Amino acid sequence: MSADYYNILGVSKNASQQEIKKAYKDLAKKYHPDISKEPNAEEKFKEVQQAYSVLGNEQKRSNYDSFGSDSERFQGAQGFGGDFDFSDIFDSFGFGNFSGGFGDFFSNSRKRGPSKGGDVIIRLNISFEEAAFGASKKIDVERIDYCDKCSGLGAEKESDIIACSACKGSGVQKQTRRTILGMFMTQSTCSTCRGSGSAIKRKCGKCNGQGLIKIKKTLTVQIPAGINIGNNLRMQNQGNVGDKGAHRGDLFIIIYVEPHDVFKRDGFDVFVELPISFSEAALGTEIVIPTLKGKAKLKIPSGTQSKTLFKLNGKGIKHLSGNSYGDQFIRVSVNTPKKPSKKMKELFKELHKEEQEVNDRKSLFSKLKDFF
Repeated sequence: MSADYYNILGVSKNASQQEIKKAYKDLAKKYHPDISKEPNAEEKFKEVQQAYSVLGNEQKRSNYDSFGSDSERFQGAQGFGGDFDFSDIFDSFGFGNFSGGFGDFFSNSRKRGPSKGGDVIIRLNISFEEAAFGASKKIDVERIDYCDKCSGLGAEKESDIIACSACKGSGVQKQTRRTILGMFMTQSTCSTCRGSGSAIKRKCGKCNGQGLIKIKKTLTVQIPAGINIGNNLRMQNQGNVGDKGAHRGDLFIIIYVEPHDVFKRDGFDVFVELPISFSEAALGTEIVIPTLKGKAKLKIPSGTQSKTLFKLNGKGIKHLSGNSYGDQFIRVSVNTPKKPSKKMKELFKELHKEEQEVNDRKSLFSKLKDFF
């Protein structure tokens, strides 16, 4: 009787190669004799191998679909057909790098170099003026550095460093396993020395053999003009140390800008709220206003209304990129006297006779008389 390879892999006859590959990978892990506790795991594993060797190859699958597994014209039941990277399965078992019965088939080891140190992130508060004009600031940063007593060795003396007894100084542990596929040699990082290949007879008294300590470092950081809240600065190689031979991590400085009593910022523009008197708004005047770079004069035309917005070009904050500047906006608010003097009341009464607003309100009500 022909074997039903689709049924063995648990896929339909219309399954894609990707679906077949995934089903094979899952079942191979499930029934692998070295790790499976399933009954008849070895037999199941062979069936899965056989099924995938056929269905994983387009030509062999076509022959199988046409003639079945028992036909003399079907010649695809040997080997590991298809383009599947079999080493993926063994990586998922935790076997690591392979050598042995498959020659160079698993020779592509994936070795890691020394790891870069971790990044450090701090928050820096700066004033409104420092953000607008730039500044040079000294900052204290806590970071991981090499022990200054043992220079990162972790030992009292260099002679106290010896070869790791578990891996004989190689940094890796090897184990040979016998499987139905042949002899396999697994290789993994030594769990005793963590891949360093060395051990310490007498540990450094300051770092307790770690070779690393936490220190506080004072650095100078240049704050560029125009920086804003939420922006960050990066100082390369000013973070934690990494493995021997690797770069330090980086230092990231998150900027927080303290609010100002007078100026409000929106992007690279600044805003100022400025009170003016009733007579200044009515008659017009010229007033002195504050800007980021000192005092300036602003002309208030007669008849200015409260909340009118005036603009001074180029009086804002410098853009981070380039030499252009934002603008300054002045929003005036007309203050009505809360306790007018007797003379002011007399003047307001005279003014009231000349004001048009009363007639405008009367005209408004006449337009709405049909609603009342």
